[in-house]
Amino acid sequence: MTHPMPTVLVANRGEIAVRVIRTLRRLGMRSVAIHGDGDPGARHVRAADTAVRVGGAALADSYLNGDAIIAAAVAEGADMVHPGYGFLSENAGFARACAAAGLVFVGPPPEAIEAMGDKIRAKATVAAAGVPLLPGFAEHRPGAPGGGADGLPAGPLSDDDLRRAADRVGYPLLVKPSAGGGGKGMRLVRDPADLPAAAAAARREAAAAFGDPTLLVERYVEHPRHIEVQVLADAHGNVVHLGERECSLQRRHQKIVEEAPSPLLTPDQRAAMGRAAVAAARACGYVGAGTVEFIVRPPGAVGGGWADGGLDYAFLEMNTRLQVEHPVTEAVTTVGGRRGVDLVELQLRVARGEPLPFTQDDIGFAGHAVESRVYAEDPDRGFLPTGGRVLLLDEPEGEEVRVDSGLDAGTEVTSAYDPMLAKVITWGADRAAALARMDTALADYTLLGCPTNVAFLRRLLRHPAVAAGDLATDLTERVRPELADTGGPPEEALAAAALDHQLGLEPAGPGADRFDVPDGWRVGGPAWTTWRLRAPHRDPVTVRVRRADAGAAPGAGTAFEVRVGAADPVLARAARSADGRRLTVAYAGRTAAYARAADAGDLWLGRGGAAWRFAEEPAYAPARGAEQAADGVLRSPMPGTVLAVPVTEGQHVTAGTPVVVVEAMKMEHAVTAPVDGVVTRLEARPGRPVAMDAVLAAIVPGPAGAPPGPAPEAGAPGAAAPATSKE
Repeated sequence: MTHPMPTVLVANRGEIAVRVIRTLRRLGMRSVAIHGDGDPGARHVRAADTAVRVGGAALADSYLNGDAIIAAAVAEGADMVHPGYGFLSENAGFARACAAAGLVFVGPPPEAIEAMGDKIRAKATVAAAGVPLLPGFAEHRPGAPGGGADGLPAGPLSDDDLRRAADRVGYPLLVKPSAGGGGKGMRLVRDPADLPAAAAAARREAAAAFGDPTLLVERYVEHPRHIEVQVLADAHGNVVHLGERECSLQRRHQKIVEEAPSPLLTPDQRAAMGRAAVAAARACGYVGAGTVEFIVRPPGAVGGGWADGGLDYAFLEMNTRLQVEHPVTEAVTTVGGRRGVDLVELQLRVARGEPLPFTQDDIGFAGHAVESRVYAEDPDRGFLPTGGRVLLLDEPEGEEVRVDSGLDAGTEVTSAYDPMLAKVITWGADRAAALARMDTALADYTLLGCPTNVAFLRRLLRHPAVAAGDLATDLTERVRPELADTGGPPEEALAAAALDHQLGLEPAGPGADRFDVPDGWRVGGPAWTTWRLRAPHRDPVTVRVRRADAGAAPGAGTAFEVRVGAADPVLARAARSADGRRLTVAYAGRTAAYARAADAGDLWLGRGGAAWRFAEEPAYAPARGAEQAADGVLRSPMPGTVLAVPVTEGQHVTAGTPVVVVEAMKMEHAVTAPVDGVVTRLEARPGRPVAMDAVLAAIVPGPAGAPPGPAPEAGAPGAAAPATSKE
């Protein structure tokens, strides 16, 4: 099959596939999307000129199925394959297979991928080019002939060799696998006595995850910054850098907010780090767009073995692909005085053999850009992944606001794919302007049907340390307790939910019989209607509503009195939009408009970037409160797959015993027994998918040997142990 236009198969999904297809369309190039059985109607599929099924729902059968992807590219007459990021983007074997099939792989040569894909080899490569490294040492792989120039023997180090090498470097140390990434297998060691056990655990995890137990040990930097430099190289020997990105706002070793330029660097420091990044790219024969990441110790920091008082930076790794955060670089980079570049277009041109259209002297920078990643996760519960069907989606628009998204209303967010859903990017003349525009954009971001981190991002970006640019990779975790939304839905949101329910009971038309409407109306005056509303992982709240004198509360809509919990009654008005997507409520002297969606008995309300889900409980349901721990019903804290069920029905367990282990999005979460008792219901089965809040098991409280009573009512979630990252 041949086509008159150049054809590019996009070997990815979600927001990056949509973003690449957007550039292909602008350039007049034909796009081919791929999909598995898990998302045949996804946004990226509809955005492309053609879409091809490449396998089943499992990643190994679809987006990681290199043979099927290449076969689809050949069948569709594609000239090039753009891998996006993740999946096969840094797979040297896939790059070689593309070339063997006559396809241009939009990425670096396989040799460069291999050189930078292994931490030990990468550090040796860039060190030879004069790029600074952290103090540390590495094991030599088993079977390697002899030792190394550092005097260490071949193969895994003995405990004595480890201690001697560590003493030369100094503590604290970070022990991590040479292969892989994402924080998996990393161990922080502050005490020499803990080193052997930490190394053994890191080897086990590395061997299981990557098939390679080889370790790299480096000096640990307290409260470091993570700064990376965008590089671009062609096949004609030209290499440039496009400035840096500050990526220090992270959680679980993954970025959530990035910005360009870094608020830390001076022009001279920027130029020095740029030269180091270019040297690293040249050292591995790089071609295409890539990112060189550095760990940075700010001026004034002490310890760590570096010269005090200056900016110390050291090579961390090189990502041989387009980065998630590339839009902030695009937003601030100028070429010939004109702001804005398209890194995907430049990738395509370089891959086709064209020289770079500019030199380092042509590149400048203007203004400031910030990117916020929208994740399907719950920051108030340790960033546990979430899920659900997108019921309503309003993404922000406006001057200097960009949204890269793979979402649509109706999209099913599951644990099958990465939890990142979209990115919001804003630009301003300076950092303060970019942050202010971001706050407004996030306030306008509404997603109902799947909990996200948008409200947390707003709180994080308004934190004084962030506003001042005083960043570090552990800052998010340090300030998370003070940013947590521990109080549950605010009073006005609970009132709005009850009013929405009440509106559903109002007469449907002028001929409605008042005695047929169960809203508490009486001949002698309205009675209170009681609503028991439960938000996920919260105690239910009683809200009472009754009709009020139409003149009692000024404004449009139906007039009510509302009483939330034990608070005094408040006059309110409420009205739904004709399409049911908006609820306007005047409450306690304030009028607010909520985005609204209802599904399967749940009511979703959203405002200002926050979203709340309310389920109605029967008025006669027992109050949870202090009795919640004795309830005994365990619910899944996240959507995912049951990994293990280490108990059996009839077994006596003590409080804190793992009952079910749920896995989702690289996270394992042990749901534990909230009380001592007997397992009487065991709904979970290994290998089966579960929805968030699905009942996993039930425990009847009681001492060992006591006969089990009736299984408790399904109502409140069981206690859950801290999540364990599998990244």
